[in-house]
Amino acid sequence: MALLPFRRRSAASLRKTTPTVALAEDDRLFTDFYHHLLTSSWPALLLQIVIAFVVINTVFAFGYYLDGGIENARSFSDVFFFSVQTIATIGYGKMSPTTMVSQILMSVEALCGLINFALITGLIFAKFSRPTARVRFSRVAVISKRDGVPSLMFRMANVRASQIVEAQIHVAFSRDERTREGEYVRRFYDLELARYRNGIFAYSWTAVHPIQPGSPFYGATSEEMVKSEANITVSLTGIDEVFSQTVYARYSYGTADIIWGARLADIIDETAELGARFNYAKFDEVEPAELPVWSQESA
Repeated sequence: MALLPFRRRSAASLRKTTPTVALAEDDRLFTDFYHHLLTSSWPALLLQIVIAFVVINTVFAFGYYLDGGIENARSFSDVFFFSVQTIATIGYGKMSPTTMVSQILMSVEALCGLINFALITGLIFAKFSRPTARVRFSRVAVISKRDGVPSLMFRMANVRASQIVEAQIHVAFSRDERTREGEYVRRFYDLELARYRNGIFAYSWTAVHPIQPGSPFYGATSEEMVKSEANITVSLTGIDEVFSQTVYARYSYGTADIIWGARLADIIDETAELGARFNYAKFDEVEPAELPVWSQESA
């Protein structure tokens, strides 16, 4: 039985498996600004802080420049850096406000500076201290026999040195179907697993879905799955033993990521010591295997 070629998920395939949802006006990006900043990457967050810092100082610098009430300020750059010194509470003493308008602007800017630094400090601390799961998922899922039972399989690995306790996974399968009335709908199924809970997730975990009557994979073919735009979404939750807080990880497999007639390569070296038994260099490798009987009959 030839091994079907592996294809990496493209952006186009991801768009097909993830329906586009029209956002209401209240659900747009900057409505929940704190959530946006907290979930931004570190480079994006720092860039936004720098842009906000420059914009705020530029606005106050225009006010100082138009009023002309800053002593020893001869150009716009002078009042800009005076604004920087004010908002950062530096105060070198070279420049100072001399008019009532400049005094008011300076007071307002000093207050804004205190509030901004408090907010930025809290934001950075919340982002830095937020626990996250570093779980590696196999790039493909496979369908073959496991202990003589046709099964869908994929595996996960805990990349962190710390363990995830009381880990559990939920696997949802979705595909396009038509109702008896001819309505075109997207239906979701919860896939039963041989084991969905792991008391201590320290190294590797292979998830196994036995394909039995009642499973959406039973009697199906790869062509049917592609036609129905099937998708598998895996959600893992657990408690980080260091932070004692819940961590999450999620991954999805499209039809191009499911290899029929293959098994995951063995990554355990039985001759090695306990701490070095797992060979993660083979984590994404697969080997040819026998297709389940119902797959052979359906082909």
